[in-house]
Amino acid sequence: MADPAGCRESTAPAPDDSTGHDHRLRPHVLRDYALIADGERGALIGPRGDLAWMCAPRWDSDSVFSSLLGGPGAYVVEPDSARYTWGGFYEDRTLIWRSHWVTATGIVESRDALAFPGDPHTAIVLRRIVAVDADAQVDVELLVAAGFGAAPMDTITAGSGVWTMRAGPLRLRWTGAPDAHVHDGRLAATVRLRCGDYHDLVLELSDRTLPDRPPDPDELWTRTEHAWHSALPPVEGTLADRDARFASAVLRGLTGGSGGMVAAATTSLPERAEQGRNYDYRYSWIRDQCYAGVAVATAGPHPLLDTAVGFVSERLLADGEELKPAYTVEGGRVPDEKTVDLPGYPGADVRAGNHVNAQFQLDVFGEALVLFAAAARLDRLDTVQHRAVDVAVEAIEKHWRDADAGIWELDDRYWAHSRLICAAGLRSIAKHGPARLSGRWNALADTLVAATTETCLHRTGRWQRAPGDDRVDAALLLPAIRGAVPAHDPRSRRTLDAVRADLGREGYVYRFRHEKGPLEAAEGAFLLCGFVMALAEHQQGHRTAAARWFERNRSACGSPGLFTEEFDVEQRQLRGNLPQCFVHALLFESAHRLAEDPGREESS
Repeated sequence: MADPAGCRESTAPAPDDSTGHDHRLRPHVLRDYALIADGERGALIGPRGDLAWMCAPRWDSDSVFSSLLGGPGAYVVEPDSARYTWGGFYEDRTLIWRSHWVTATGIVESRDALAFPGDPHTAIVLRRIVAVDADAQVDVELLVAAGFGAAPMDTITAGSGVWTMRAGPLRLRWTGAPDAHVHDGRLAATVRLRCGDYHDLVLELSDRTLPDRPPDPDELWTRTEHAWHSALPPVEGTLADRDARFASAVLRGLTGGSGGMVAAATTSLPERAEQGRNYDYRYSWIRDQCYAGVAVATAGPHPLLDTAVGFVSERLLADGEELKPAYTVEGGRVPDEKTVDLPGYPGADVRAGNHVNAQFQLDVFGEALVLFAAAARLDRLDTVQHRAVDVAVEAIEKHWRDADAGIWELDDRYWAHSRLICAAGLRSIAKHGPARLSGRWNALADTLVAATTETCLHRTGRWQRAPGDDRVDAALLLPAIRGAVPAHDPRSRRTLDAVRADLGREGYVYRFRHEKGPLEAAEGAFLLCGFVMALAEHQQGHRTAAARWFERNRSACGSPGLFTEEFDVEQRQLRGNLPQCFVHALLFESAHRLAEDPGREESS
């Protein structure tokens, strides 16, 4: 029989699935995963209580739990019941997650968190099992496998109800399961609870010697709750207060003590199955950091504004015109991309590192200036950071005529967005600069807009992507939003009309047309662009349209409320790494701005 059209013949053996024997460790659709994070690292938890992904000790370290990508490491807390349904929720203004299971005999919960704020060298996983309304029995299984699964637990010993072990370079300690037993390299236990009782499990992982005594779980929970509420100012008066509060919790959870914010907690979750579009996002993108800082500035002098300004200014002062698009959260170089020997999430291979380290992206200098202007408006820019302003301006002066990889990190071209966002940054910071410089900065902005108008203005009067590329691009909504040209300028309005008509579908927005055919045939809708569309409509005074775009894209999250980069409109599924920080940032910003008078002048 002939192969069906489009099918590929495979003679190679199926890849080894080291988790295939255990249904609890098979991957779920991305919408089912929750995130716990402490700023220094994060973990994904699936609906079976399976802690399926975590890197330690830091975001970009090798994984210790990797069942999400087909590896052997996982930490499971699951009701001992043949039948149950799953749900869950986050405690307000935190990343404390509660898995909620309804079984045949009662309700069981697992309250999960990483002790917060995190220590760069030691992760502490807190899991509190609660028998809500009936006696409960819960199965627990632990397998730490460092080095992307290459170094499973060994030297496993027990004493005084405490388990200690090693996994590669990491020292481990597990308390709360004194009756656990070792089976096939894993620790397994059954926790039995009377109605209303709770039971704590505490797992410590460190690249340093652990303290002599295990921590007290009650003290850790109290500290974590207090730290979360202290770290996040209240949010109210927006278009979606609860979601905006949660977005700020996600952004804080992705931000380390150095101020660096990872783009996402994961690597290699495919944007498009079997297309090679899967990347490692466990690093700090300058652009994303700026988006987050500008977003939270809409709520006032938010702590995340200060951390964003600090991180971006430090990198500018250290690297100048050689500023990289992305860094590790400690400010180091992003490693070169390599393939990791794991089966991978279905539809993708596993990669660590990112080729962005070799790119030049002009627009990041403009985004930095927009960020600094937002900080200056709130009097949060110090003398040292003012020097970073000068560095960014000098880089734009020197390089605005150069081709760059642009916002979408493609081939080097003279991208219209890159030059216009630099103009926006120059105009924004000119409002807060000394008179002797503000005029020069505005003049440079005029030059960039004039040059872009000459080379990238479509015959219909809208912006086009680049010279010789007349396609519409949703990123070209941002220059008007950030002030490169006025909102009432015909170029702004015609670009909005074109994006709405050509790239808007069913309330979602795509980046640009890759090729002829339906937009969804090439990639998912870009949620960043959906929230940008809401901001653009609101800026034009189209309040109802803006609210519709906002609400449609706000709904494109998983059950826990997390967003990825893309949304598959046809299948209503999340695509790409999880959670994507810039989507949460733009949700936060649009929730605030859409509650304001659209006629008010842009203040940054």
